[in-house]
Amino acid sequence: MRRWNGWGDDATIATLNPQALTMLAELAGKPVAAQPVDASHDHFLTAVPAPRLPAHPLITTDAAERFKVALGESFPDLLRRRSGTVPPMPDGVAFPETSAQVRELLDAAQANNWIVIPFAGGTSVAGHLDCPVSERPVLSINLTRMNRLLHLDTQSQLATFGAGTSGPLVEAQLRAQGYTLGHFPQSFEYSTVGGWVVTRSSGQQSLRYGRIEQMFAGGKLEAPIGTMEIPTFPASSAGPDLREMVLGSEARLGVLTEVTVRVTKLAEHESFHAIFLPDWDAAEAAVRGLVQMKLPLSMLRLSNANETFTNLSMAGHAGFIGWIERYLAWRGCGDGKCWLTLGITGDKRTTANALKVARAHLAKFGAVCVPVLGPKWAENRFKGPYMRNALWEHGYSADTIETAVDWPQVRNLMNSMEQAARDAFGGYGEKVHAFTHLSHLYPQGSSIYSTFVWATAPGGFAPNHERWLRYKTAVSAAILAHGGTASHQHGIGRDHAASMAMEKGPLAMNALAQLCRYFDPKRIMNPGKLLTDLGQREQWLN
Repeated sequence: MRRWNGWGDDATIATLNPQALTMLAELAGKPVAAQPVDASHDHFLTAVPAPRLPAHPLITTDAAERFKVALGESFPDLLRRRSGTVPPMPDGVAFPETSAQVRELLDAAQANNWIVIPFAGGTSVAGHLDCPVSERPVLSINLTRMNRLLHLDTQSQLATFGAGTSGPLVEAQLRAQGYTLGHFPQSFEYSTVGGWVVTRSSGQQSLRYGRIEQMFAGGKLEAPIGTMEIPTFPASSAGPDLREMVLGSEARLGVLTEVTVRVTKLAEHESFHAIFLPDWDAAEAAVRGLVQMKLPLSMLRLSNANETFTNLSMAGHAGFIGWIERYLAWRGCGDGKCWLTLGITGDKRTTANALKVARAHLAKFGAVCVPVLGPKWAENRFKGPYMRNALWEHGYSADTIETAVDWPQVRNLMNSMEQAARDAFGGYGEKVHAFTHLSHLYPQGSSIYSTFVWATAPGGFAPNHERWLRYKTAVSAAILAHGGTASHQHGIGRDHAASMAMEKGPLAMNALAQLCRYFDPKRIMNPGKLLTDLGQREQWLN
């Protein structure tokens, strides 16, 4: 069963070994002796306000269902759940099974001036699901029953899914017929194909399969003013691409109900390889050269020295890891070493040749391969988010911030992001452990994905939210100062809306606002996300 106050399936439990706890105490500070008792689920259910929606055959006003869709997976959402801080909640939840039922719900919302917030996987870490305090009733449209493969065209390799289909269901239904989408974000267990499109998601093996914008071929958008069908063309020069209006739109235009994606036949071979490089200079030069060679690799993921040290410290099996550390040091990869995970996917002949060429290139930079760690990474590739649960239980908070920038700024921005967080927490006399990896690499530049761990402050929601907001603002400012994007893969939501406006500029933001107003003239769709445009009748509670 999915946890109500943490990440993932409650049968999966992450643990911290003694070495990891010692490392955290040194680098992130010692937590307070006793954390406050977590709030109970019943505490929230008894606080659900009376619904303001009329009876409707597709809508439930059940308290548990309303609370379930009120929060995502951002750090403030975790704080609310753990501290007992009751968030604003929608007045009702609908569970449509067809586009026609979504159309019926939007027509009712448009006629009665209800706010609409679509929900599916609930994995947003950027405030996409935050419910405003409003005079208008709020309806959550839960798309999780729209979870089937609707059509597979094997000639064109196009598959159409209900937008609420989760990652495991996408892959299970495709693999049963010999195909894969190949989109594997870390939230794969719960995130959905529709959510991937409207937040411009990127999967771990995007080097082979592409980001979601390369996969998204067409679909159906139910907007307040009507239905827009997006046809599938292999290519077109007939004006601006309609798909681009939907990609990254974050439910501001309407509800994406059907998604057609470009799929691929299952590969003959796939493997992952752990390779260490002696320092960041060598590692960055090596991977930049590798990605610019355009070898048929499926993944490159480069951890800086801080993250490499952290990953090895948290791996457990101290004796075995100690042996690896000594072996790497003997081979020239001591303190400051960086861990590269390389994936290859395809037919056996092509992948064997790609791996041979990649290893020859990396050898020029002092690379050392540790074969056993690659398969281990693959085995645990979706378990990273579970570590936040273990950290909280030991008195630590964790959050992530990601961006992307051209190669000349990658190192400077990576270091500036980590330092900005240290400075922000230093203002409270506290430490933060910051570490980073490049999760998606391009010939032009790279994404930068940083994780921050600090000792949870006593006092519940307010002091911890204040620290989060200060560090988040500082890191976001560093990103903008170095020419980075407001988001590479998590989307904008509410949390990054200010950075979005600074990145795009007033002319572009006004154009986006006009587009939203055309599709949604009464501004009922997910207000306050992507654009900072809350009306006078709405406000936010922190």
